[in-house]
Amino acid sequence: MNLPNKLTVLRVILIPFFVVALLAPIPGGKYIATAIFIIASLTDLLDGKIARKYNLVTNFGKFMDPLADKLLVSSALICLCTTISDYNGKIQIPVWIVLIIIAREFIISGFRLVASDNGIVIAAGMWGKVKTAVTMVTIIAVILDFNVKAYYIAEQVLIYLSLVLTVISLFDYLIHNKSVLSEESTNK
Repeated sequence: MNLPNKLTVLRVILIPFFVVALLAPIPGGKYIATAIFIIASLTDLLDGKIARKYNLVTNFGKFMDPLADKLLVSSALICLCTTISDYNGKIQIPVWIVLIIIAREFIISGFRLVASDNGIVIAAGMWGKVKTAVTMVTIIAVILDFNVKAYYIAEQVLIYLSLVLTVISLFDYLIHNKSVLSEESTNK
Protein backbone atom coordinates (compact mmCIF):
# COMPACT_ATOMS: atom_id res chain seq x y z
CA MET A 1 0.00 0.00 0.00
CA ASN A 2 1.53 3.32 -1.05
CA LEU A 3 1.72 6.50 1.06
CA PRO A 4 -1.35 8.26 -0.43
CA ASN A 5 -3.47 5.17 0.25
CA LYS A 6 -2.12 4.94 3.79
CA LEU A 7 -3.11 8.58 4.35
CA THR A 8 -6.60 7.81 3.06
CA VAL A 9 -6.90 4.82 5.41
CA LEU A 10 -5.62 6.99 8.27
CA ARG A 11 -8.41 9.49 7.54
CA VAL A 12 -11.00 6.72 7.88
CA ILE A 13 -9.38 5.42 11.08
CA LEU A 14 -9.46 8.93 12.60
CA ILE A 15 -13.24 9.29 12.13
CA PRO A 16 -14.36 7.29 15.20
CA PHE A 17 -11.79 9.09 17.37
CA PHE A 18 -13.09 12.42 16.07
CA VAL A 19 -16.70 11.46 16.81
CA VAL A 20 -15.88 10.26 20.34
CA ALA A 21 -13.88 13.42 21.10
CA LEU A 22 -16.72 15.57 19.80
CA LEU A 23 -19.59 13.78 21.53
CA ALA A 24 -18.10 12.41 24.75
CA PRO A 25 -18.26 14.66 27.80
CA ILE A 26 -14.50 14.93 28.19
CA PRO A 27 -12.58 18.06 29.15
CA GLY A 28 -11.30 19.82 26.05
CA GLY A 29 -13.21 17.43 23.78
CA LYS A 30 -14.05 20.05 21.20
CA TYR A 31 -10.38 21.02 20.92
CA ILE A 32 -9.31 17.40 20.58
CA ALA A 33 -12.04 16.86 17.97
CA THR A 34 -10.91 19.98 16.11
CA ALA A 35 -7.29 18.80 16.07
CA ILE A 36 -8.30 15.35 14.81
CA PHE A 37 -10.55 16.89 12.14
CA ILE A 38 -7.78 19.21 10.95
CA ILE A 39 -5.29 16.32 10.77
CA ALA A 40 -7.81 14.19 8.87
CA SER A 41 -8.55 17.09 6.50
CA LEU A 42 -4.85 17.60 5.86
CA THR A 43 -4.49 13.93 4.92
CA ASP A 44 -7.07 14.62 2.21
CA LEU A 45 -4.97 17.45 0.86
CA LEU A 46 -1.72 15.49 1.07
CA ASP A 47 -2.82 12.14 -0.37
CA GLY A 48 -4.00 13.67 -3.64
CA LYS A 49 -0.94 15.87 -4.06
CA ILE A 50 1.46 13.01 -3.38
CA ALA A 51 -0.44 10.57 -5.61
CA ARG A 52 -0.42 12.97 -8.57
CA LYS A 53 3.13 14.25 -8.08
CA TYR A 54 4.71 10.80 -7.82
CA ASN A 55 2.30 8.99 -10.13
CA LEU A 56 0.94 6.85 -7.29
CA VAL A 57 -2.71 6.97 -8.37
CA THR A 58 -4.38 3.59 -7.76
CA ASN A 59 -7.87 2.17 -8.18
CA PHE A 60 -8.03 1.79 -4.40
CA GLY A 61 -7.23 5.49 -4.01
CA LYS A 62 -9.75 6.52 -6.67
CA PHE A 63 -12.41 4.60 -4.75
CA MET A 64 -11.41 5.22 -1.12
CA ASP A 65 -10.30 8.87 -1.23
CA PRO A 66 -13.72 10.34 -2.08
CA LEU A 67 -15.41 7.80 0.20
CA ALA A 68 -13.13 8.78 3.11
CA ASP A 69 -13.90 12.46 2.48
CA LYS A 70 -17.63 11.82 2.47
CA LEU A 71 -17.43 9.71 5.64
CA LEU A 72 -15.41 12.38 7.47
CA VAL A 73 -17.58 15.34 6.46
CA SER A 74 -20.89 13.47 6.86
CA SER A 75 -19.88 12.21 10.32
CA ALA A 76 -18.99 15.72 11.41
CA LEU A 77 -22.16 17.27 10.00
CA ILE A 78 -24.39 14.63 11.58
CA CYS A 79 -22.71 15.08 14.96
CA LEU A 80 -22.98 18.85 14.73
CA CYS A 81 -26.65 18.88 13.84
CA THR A 82 -27.52 16.52 16.70
CA THR A 83 -25.14 17.83 19.34
CA ILE A 84 -26.52 20.38 21.76
CA SER A 85 -24.19 23.31 22.37
CA ASP A 86 -22.76 23.55 25.87
CA TYR A 87 -23.58 27.26 25.90
CA ASN A 88 -27.15 27.96 24.83
CA GLY A 89 -28.84 24.77 23.67
CA LYS A 90 -29.01 25.81 20.00
CA ILE A 91 -28.78 23.25 17.24
CA GLN A 92 -25.43 24.02 15.68
CA ILE A 93 -26.20 23.32 12.01
CA PRO A 94 -29.82 23.07 10.88
CA VAL A 95 -30.72 19.48 10.02
CA TRP A 96 -32.21 20.50 6.67
CA ILE A 97 -28.86 21.96 5.59
CA VAL A 98 -27.04 18.79 6.62
CA LEU A 99 -29.55 16.74 4.63
CA ILE A 100 -28.97 18.83 1.49
CA ILE A 101 -25.18 18.58 1.82
CA ILE A 102 -25.28 14.81 2.35
CA ALA A 103 -27.86 14.33 -0.43
CA ARG A 104 -25.50 16.12 -2.83
CA GLU A 105 -22.79 13.64 -1.89
CA PHE A 106 -25.09 10.69 -2.64
CA ILE A 107 -26.12 12.21 -5.98
CA ILE A 108 -22.51 12.83 -7.05
CA SER A 109 -21.45 9.34 -5.90
CA GLY A 110 -24.28 7.78 -7.91
CA PHE A 111 -23.37 9.89 -10.91
CA ARG A 112 -19.74 8.79 -10.66
CA LEU A 113 -20.85 5.16 -10.39
CA VAL A 114 -22.84 5.42 -13.63
CA ALA A 115 -19.91 7.18 -15.32
CA SER A 116 -17.48 4.53 -14.12
CA ASP A 117 -19.75 1.80 -15.46
CA ASN A 118 -19.45 3.50 -18.84
CA GLY A 119 -15.66 3.76 -18.61
CA ILE A 120 -15.72 7.47 -17.81
CA VAL A 121 -13.67 8.97 -14.99
CA ILE A 122 -15.03 12.26 -13.70
CA ALA A 123 -12.53 14.45 -11.89
CA ALA A 124 -13.57 16.77 -9.09
CA GLY A 125 -14.42 20.23 -10.36
CA MET A 126 -13.30 23.59 -9.04
CA TRP A 127 -16.69 24.29 -7.39
CA GLY A 128 -16.59 20.93 -5.61
CA LYS A 129 -13.11 21.61 -4.26
CA VAL A 130 -14.12 25.07 -3.04
CA LYS A 131 -17.27 23.59 -1.49
CA THR A 132 -15.22 20.96 0.33
CA ALA A 133 -12.72 23.51 1.67
CA VAL A 134 -15.43 25.90 2.87
CA THR A 135 -17.41 23.05 4.44
CA MET A 136 -14.34 21.86 6.33
CA VAL A 137 -13.64 25.39 7.61
CA THR A 138 -17.33 25.66 8.57
CA ILE A 139 -17.15 22.41 10.54
CA ILE A 140 -14.07 23.63 12.43
CA ALA A 141 -15.74 26.97 13.20
CA VAL A 142 -18.91 25.30 14.45
CA ILE A 143 -17.00 22.83 16.62
CA LEU A 144 -15.03 25.64 18.27
CA ASP A 145 -18.18 27.78 18.81
CA PHE A 146 -16.74 30.55 21.00
CA ASN A 147 -20.23 31.85 21.93
CA VAL A 148 -19.47 35.42 20.91
CA LYS A 149 -22.04 37.30 18.82
CA ALA A 150 -19.59 38.23 16.02
CA TYR A 151 -18.37 34.62 15.93
CA TYR A 152 -21.96 33.35 15.80
CA ILE A 153 -22.63 35.58 12.79
CA ALA A 154 -19.46 34.31 11.08
CA GLU A 155 -20.59 30.71 11.78
CA GLN A 156 -23.95 31.40 10.20
CA VAL A 157 -22.35 33.00 7.15
CA LEU A 158 -20.08 29.96 6.73
CA ILE A 159 -22.97 27.50 7.17
CA TYR A 160 -25.07 29.21 4.50
CA LEU A 161 -22.05 29.69 2.23
CA SER A 162 -21.43 25.92 2.48
CA LEU A 163 -25.06 25.35 1.53
CA VAL A 164 -24.88 27.70 -1.48
CA LEU A 165 -21.61 26.18 -2.68
CA THR A 166 -23.10 22.70 -2.26
CA VAL A 167 -25.98 23.58 -4.57
CA ILE A 168 -23.76 25.42 -7.08
CA SER A 169 -21.26 22.55 -7.21
CA LEU A 170 -24.06 20.02 -7.69
CA PHE A 171 -25.54 21.90 -10.64
CA ASP A 172 -22.09 22.57 -12.09
CA TYR A 173 -21.25 18.87 -11.83
CA LEU A 174 -24.53 17.77 -13.40
CA ILE A 175 -24.39 20.31 -16.23
CA HIS A 176 -20.80 19.50 -17.18
CA ASN A 177 -21.38 15.76 -17.06
CA LYS A 178 -24.98 15.40 -18.28
CA SER A 179 -23.83 13.16 -21.14
CA VAL A 180 -23.18 10.43 -18.57
CA LEU A 181 -26.92 9.91 -18.19
CA SER A 182 -27.73 10.01 -21.90
CA GLU A 183 -29.11 6.89 -23.59
CA GLU A 184 -26.11 6.76 -25.93
CA SER A 185 -23.60 6.42 -23.10
CA THR A 186 -25.55 3.56 -21.49
CA ASN A 187 -25.73 1.58 -24.74
CA LYS A 188 -21.97 1.36 -25.38
